[in-house]
Amino acid sequence: MAHDIDDQVNLFLRSLEAFDFTAARTMCTEAATVRQNDGQGEQPIEDSLDRLRSFTVDVCSLRYDVIRRFRDPDEVLQQHVLHVVGNDGSRSDVHAAVYFRFQGGLIDRIEEYVYAEPTLTAPRTRDPA
Repeated sequence: MAHDIDDQVNLFLRSLEAFDFTAARTMCTEAATVRQNDGQGEQPIEDSLDRLRSFTVDVCSLRYDVIRRFRDPDEVLQQHVLHVVGNDGSRSDVHAAVYFRFQGGLIDRIEEYVYAEPTLTAPRTRDPA
């Protein structure tokens, strides 16, 4: 089962990267919930996906880099970095620890703890005058 839920989490992340929120939703139970540390509290998966969909209006690309992953038969805990490129060329990295709980092979609960970290740019040097 562990291999199956690894594949399911990977497919879920790839669907989000492709902005295919319908496909991501089909990988979740009817009653799936999401809890985030951003003050929104617990919400149905539909609300969380709608929020991400509205966020991606100004986004050119998303890419998840999984740093580490631990699993039990019906649970996955992973650390990842979400690389975001805006339509204006801006870049940011969102670091997260995410817990996925499965029921019947589908995602039933997601708990996401995130913090954004600005991308560092090289300091400007003054022109010698």
